[in-house]
Amino acid sequence: MIEKKRKCVGCGQIKNREEMIKITRKNTDGAVVLNPDSKTFGRSAYLCYNHDCIKKAFVKNRLSKVLKTQIPEEVKGQLIGR
Repeated sequence: MIEKKRKCVGCGQIKNREEMIKITRKNTDGAVVLNPDSKTFGRSAYLCYNHDCIKKAFVKNRLSKVLKTQIPEEVKGQLIGR
C-alpha cells in the first residue's frame, strides 16, 4: 500500500496523512470543517496533532492563507482545545 504523505502547515514536517488533522474548505458552500469524510471536496490543509504546530498555524495566518479563507472562531477553538 502506498503511504500518502502531507506537509504540516504549522511546522513543515512531512508525515503520513493518517497521523494529521485535515482541515477542508468545502467547494459547495465554503464552510471550513475538521477531518471531513472522503465525500467532502475542497481545498485542504494538514496539521500535526502537536499543540505547538496548531499555534504556529494561527500566528502568521498560515492556515487562512493555505485555505484562502478566514478560519471561523468555532474551528479555531476546536483545534486549540485538542
